Amino acid sequence: MTRRLWRRPSEGVHVMLKPVIGLNADFCDAKGGKPAFTFLSSGYFEAISKAGGIPVIIPPLKDDDDLEQVLEQVDGMLLVGGADLDPRRDGWMIHRCFRPLAVRREIFDRRLMRLIADRRMPVLAIGTGMQLLNVTLGGNLLLHIAEDRPGSLPHQDPLDPAHRHTLELAPSSLMERVYGDGELRVNSMHHMAVDELAAGFEVTARCPDGIVEAIESRIPDWFAVGTQFHPEADTASALDLRIFEEFIDAVKEAVEAVRMVA
Repeated sequence: MTRRLWRRPSEGVHVMLKPVIGLNADFCDAKGGKPAFTFLSSGYFEAISKAGGIPVIIPPLKDDDDLEQVLEQVDGMLLVGGADLDPRRDGWMIHRCFRPLAVRREIFDRRLMRLIADRRMPVLAIGTGMQLLNVTLGGNLLLHIAEDRPGSLPHQDPLDPAHRHTLELAPSSLMERVYGDGELRVNSMHHMAVDELAAGFEVTARCPDGIVEAIESRIPDWFAVGTQFHPEADTASALDLRIFEEFIDAVKEAVEAVRMVA
């Protein structure tokens, strides 16, 4: 990290460069004569750029050594949203509403998340990314909110893709710091959600119906934040960009800590 983010100009003063943020990406298998391809909603890398980072998209690499080498070149990771994690990989049965990720992406994402956790690399995990963060660290998921939590709000409303709901925030959390007393309505586009929380994490935002909407690491020296809602989406508010700014600030602090030790 020190080599990448810090340079010494001729006058001997350290100048901090922009942090490089890796982003995983979605994957579509070849079919109908069309080749396989990797893709990513532009909202993710636009938000990183606006917040002061340099986004680098990482395709679903198959070689572990290649992935390790790539992670040496980035300073933090953004885990993006997508379709559903396969609950069978965590010992659960699939639900009839299961919408699977491409197998290649899921295998890659699970390897990637384990390496991020082992390295204590700063990470912002969104949507499916937050769910992956939680299950990798030992938590589990609600497989279909409407059945697992009867009476909950419509977290995935087919009649209103721009559906938004309010949040209840934990005090002294990043979520409270971001939203404070401002207008607090976030988008909702999911049918799965965090159930049992991973050890070392705190729920820092819930929908009024109790569904988990944000989690934050309480593990020393590890910035790891997840949001079930999508602060990068077209339906997000300008205030949501503050989450990315907090993330970039945390990456800079982590790099500075490494520099001071080196």
